[in-house]
Amino acid sequence: MQRSPIARCTLELTPRRRASLTAGTGLNSAFDGHSMELRTEIQMRMSFIVPLAIAASLVLYGQQAMPRMTAVEPVNGKVGDVITVTGENLEKTQVDKVYLTDGKNDVAVELMEQSAKALKFKIPDKASPGRFALMLLTAGKEPKLIEQPVKLTIQQ
Repeated sequence: MQRSPIARCTLELTPRRRASLTAGTGLNSAFDGHSMELRTEIQMRMSFIVPLAIAASLVLYGQQAMPRMTAVEPVNGKVGDVITVTGENLEKTQVDKVYLTDGKNDVAVELMEQSAKALKFKIPDKASPGRFALMLLTAGKEPKLIEQPVKLTIQQ
């Protein structure tokens, strides 16, 4: 059986009154002190779908965007050199701390500047020569350490 999206029905209100209802419209009627509302199948489906879509969009909006580092400039440096890291969602509300890591040892860096798209820091005195990944600690109620896909080589 195939249903037509445009359906017509007739509702008898009293022996002398009739009302017509077409799909896509609702019927509100009042008679003898009683009120009545009829909804079509399409309207009933929409009354479920619209709140569901709104709830899904609020959940997506409420999720915190993950910070991501995409580039380091320069890729080689010495202790005391200023390094610029670019990416997205790097602002203070997203990134609490940044570390240099070789997988065994982590060295915290002091951030000089911080915005949504860039960070600047000096290579700390504690850093030893070698190749390091950058790792960040997210801000918020549930901080997470996330190693980034960008590398920095520290020279002597």
